[in-house]
Amino acid sequence: MMQTKPFRQTRWRLALWYAIVMGFILGICGFGVYEVMIYAHLVAIDRELKSVTGTLHDSIEPNLKQLGVLEPIFQQLLPNICRAESSCSTQKIYGQSYHTSTERHILSAIYQGNYYYIRFVNGEGQLIAMAGLQPEGLPLIVSKDAWQTLKDRQGERYHQMSLPLHTQDNQLWGYIQVGRSLKDLDSRLAALKLFLGLGLPITVLLVGGSSWWLAGLAMRPIDHSYQQMKQFTSDAAHELRTPVAAIQAAVESVLRMPHLSESEARDTLKNVVSQNHRLIEMIEDLLLLSRLEQPKILIQWKACSLNDLVGDLVEEFADMAFAAKVTLKSEVRLHQPLYVVGDENQLYRLVSNLITNAIKYTLTGGQIIVVLDRSNGHALIEVRDTGIGIALAEQERIFERFYRVSSDRSRNTGGAGLGLAIAQAIVQAHGGSLTVQSDLGQGSTFTIRLPLGIHPSSNTTIAE
Repeated sequence: MMQTKPFRQTRWRLALWYAIVMGFILGICGFGVYEVMIYAHLVAIDRELKSVTGTLHDSIEPNLKQLGVLEPIFQQLLPNICRAESSCSTQKIYGQSYHTSTERHILSAIYQGNYYYIRFVNGEGQLIAMAGLQPEGLPLIVSKDAWQTLKDRQGERYHQMSLPLHTQDNQLWGYIQVGRSLKDLDSRLAALKLFLGLGLPITVLLVGGSSWWLAGLAMRPIDHSYQQMKQFTSDAAHELRTPVAAIQAAVESVLRMPHLSESEARDTLKNVVSQNHRLIEMIEDLLLLSRLEQPKILIQWKACSLNDLVGDLVEEFADMAFAAKVTLKSEVRLHQPLYVVGDENQLYRLVSNLITNAIKYTLTGGQIIVVLDRSNGHALIEVRDTGIGIALAEQERIFERFYRVSSDRSRNTGGAGLGLAIAQAIVQAHGGSLTVQSDLGQGSTFTIRLPLGIHPSSNTTIAE
């Protein structure tokens, strides 16, 4: 499949472009997921910080009387608070237990996971006391901005909220700063970056492999059509070359003869005319097939009587059937005329091709019946014969161009193998179907199914 260079190149291009586009889309989606995760985590952290800081601020500020003095409320709310001038280890702070449900409620968010710290700073930016986590080298920043992001000596990030504290006489006591370590967030983001960094290329490779496979599937019908076109070109060249070669051989034989009698000249001209007629018929058949395959056939359609069409054809082919020593008759199973909307000449060609084939492949003494009937809103025309039949393996291919059941192109039946292909194309152009049922050695039945039309008295025509 797809052995030619253009098909291979096209397949590679399709796979590459698909992988590039999907990689770009996946990259944007990955970046969006990354940003959404950062935003969601920061919103949750900010909400928690705001809740804890606001609770402590609203509980402490009403009890402040003197500047720089730690009132009893500090010890009540934060039993583990450590003054700046004393040395308090982190282990000691976290090792202590708290006793009341209030303490547990306030401090649960602060001490859980060792992520939070609380600092109290005076107006000059000097540390007064601290509680919770004690990061090393974390700068003291006194700012009017409520939110800050800081780094300690190890480069770990902290998100901090600062609120001013005032005494009862409205003097600036200092600031309460509640911060949270972003170590867990940074570790998650680092893991996500690693996942995206490794997962995206792997996904693109998988997409590239899948796109290569899908491109092959998508191009399979195109390749099949291309192979059919190549086969058609080869078969058409073979069929056209036969009469051309015969004409050329006849002319050359005449040119080599020193004397040519009138009877010899007439025989040669008859041969040339016969081969030329065969050539013209084949070219006309190919042109008809080409026109029938167009999306729209620009012809006038009209109501056609199938009763008249079948009757005329049976009468016309009576002599041909008699010469082949077979019986040809019609069987109309209707009491009133049956009409379809279509092209009368093409419908005539459709049924005549089937009758011609039936006569060719029916042995001496056989019988051919052309049946006209209707079923479920469709007109049915059946051409039944008692001929040689068609093998089941061949039935799927008999409607292909230039295909003949016998591989011997010079057999007595003649023809170029276009009759059934033309019949199939005509039926499809009329919105119908053509099927075959056959048993080898017992005969065949070709069934034409066409949508019913209107009575000609309505004077309606349809143009496609």
